[in-house]
Amino acid sequence: MFYKIAQKVMFQMDPERAHKLAIRSLSATSNSPLACLYRQQIAPAPVNFMGLTFPNPVGLAAGLDKDGEAIDAFQAMGFGHVEVGTVTPRPQPGNELPRLFRLKPAQAIINRMGFNNKGVDNLVKNLIAKKSGILVGVNIGKNKDTPVETGKDDYLICMDKVYPYASYITVNISSPNTPGLRSLQYGDLLDDLLSAIKVKQAELAAKHGRYVPVALKIAPDLTPDEIDNIAESLLKNKFDGAIATNTTLTRDGVSGLENANESGGLSGKPLAELSTKVIRQLAKALQGQIPIMGVGGINSAADALAKFDAGASMVQIYSGFIYHGPELIKEIVAAYRAK
Repeated sequence: MFYKIAQKVMFQMDPERAHKLAIRSLSATSNSPLACLYRQQIAPAPVNFMGLTFPNPVGLAAGLDKDGEAIDAFQAMGFGHVEVGTVTPRPQPGNELPRLFRLKPAQAIINRMGFNNKGVDNLVKNLIAKKSGILVGVNIGKNKDTPVETGKDDYLICMDKVYPYASYITVNISSPNTPGLRSLQYGDLLDDLLSAIKVKQAELAAKHGRYVPVALKIAPDLTPDEIDNIAESLLKNKFDGAIATNTTLTRDGVSGLENANESGGLSGKPLAELSTKVIRQLAKALQGQIPIMGVGGINSAADALAKFDAGASMVQIYSGFIYHGPELIKEIVAAYRAK
């Protein structure tokens, strides 16, 4: 009930303004009596993923809490984990406003945020300050003004700083809103990046005395050959996990709607089928050797079950959470337990 009231208010506001207000409000109330307004008990449904045991298979996807300001609030809602970021070495404002658009009839969102964040040092402070024991993945990227050719240096800087505080680390090379970023998904650039990440991971594991898994987040706009090549590189470099998928540049299912022609990545219900298709092919190529986190278009328990059936071991939600609220977590976990 509380979420429905809050949503009505928020949906009357500019999307980015509403987003900022929501994060500030959740941050302010997360460890106060007001957390009872959104706290819910979720039945245990433990999942082993990348060597970690998650209390349930539903996580919050990266992008909603970029700077890790409301982690404890999302734990109170019942998420099994939270992925923060995308974070970059230096703070950056992101792309020009407006850059976030709702497509309500399609239960979708278009964004061209451009990795707006307060920088990795600020995120580390928030990771240290969190009070809950929820597992937190940290999604890392490169600054907009860092050339693609030296982009791996930005990933390594972020990795070095977040490693002691992250449950796992996600390498984001699939956002459509940073120029040239998606070129890192292909060929020698991909192999060079993944091998450098694995070398850094071994170095940091020895330094800190703990192994933090690394996952790669990929785009939905890939050909079958490209998916197979990414899988080959993941296997070759012994990555711990894959996250499929990020937002799409296609506009299938939203043509003619208000804001449909805005540039940026499309998320939400129209992405469901495309994301599931990529998961299915990726799972086939990985042959069970590397687990997959499924994300993209999950607006119901049935959508989540489709991801599990396609080969995902866990799921993450974002746009579906915006449209349906914390109740969606409970519905997915209940369906997972029943399957």
